[in-house]
Amino acid sequence: MILNLEQFNGLLIIMAITALIVFIGLYYVEAGYGKMISNKWGPAINNKLAWFLMECPVFFVLLYFWAHSSRQWDIVPLIFFLLFELHYFQRSFIFPFLLKGKGKMPVSIMAMGILFNTINGYMQGEWIFFLSPDGMYSPEWLKTPQFIIGTILFILGMFINMHSDYVIRHLRVKGDTKHYLPKKGMYKYVTSANYFGEIVEWIGFTILTWSWSGAMFAIWTMANLVPRANSIYKKYKKEFGDEFYERPLKRIFPFIY
Repeated sequence: MILNLEQFNGLLIIMAITALIVFIGLYYVEAGYGKMISNKWGPAINNKLAWFLMECPVFFVLLYFWAHSSRQWDIVPLIFFLLFELHYFQRSFIFPFLLKGKGKMPVSIMAMGILFNTINGYMQGEWIFFLSPDGMYSPEWLKTPQFIIGTILFILGMFINMHSDYVIRHLRVKGDTKHYLPKKGMYKYVTSANYFGEIVEWIGFTILTWSWSGAMFAIWTMANLVPRANSIYKKYKKEFGDEFYERPLKRIFPFIY
């Protein structure tokens, strides 16, 4: 279903209000997956399968919008599409299968992730391929500061995100069950370097597309990840004690928070 611009803006407002509620709520209720896994969130399934099922909908939703748009071969929307799909190809079809261990994710959290990712794919696809003004994303857009700065931030953020995930996966050798405080890369500055990278990435996408739909994704990314970074910070602080205080670590934004 294609919304008109007024309806689409209404959807963005609803998403913004919901993001604020989520942001506040997650400071009081920890999302029970990963390091904060909890039985309170109900039945859980294999972590690899859950991540795959949670992330892949947005990949296919945007693919659908691209395939049904008359703008599909316009150079600028095509670049937006390829960058977005590059991220979600990695998150859907590579990242889950690199995870180590036999962790699980609650089905309830996976379901919420699927819902958001589906809506997000809809927001990005409808704006880029249908609702953005004719001529806005002409080839001239490639020369704008928005495109240049946004692309640099997107690629930088993706690199930080992927490298930080790599650091986490290689904290211990096979058979070792001890927990370690990550110290390489951006973990020299923050306890949630992977989240910092993802936020930089989607701020880059916001600038790159210069759109409210892109901004809404960045807002939702922060609403979800900033409170979680706070939970991880407190967990590390308690778990690692003196080792934690050896460096002036922040939660997610270097030197700031």
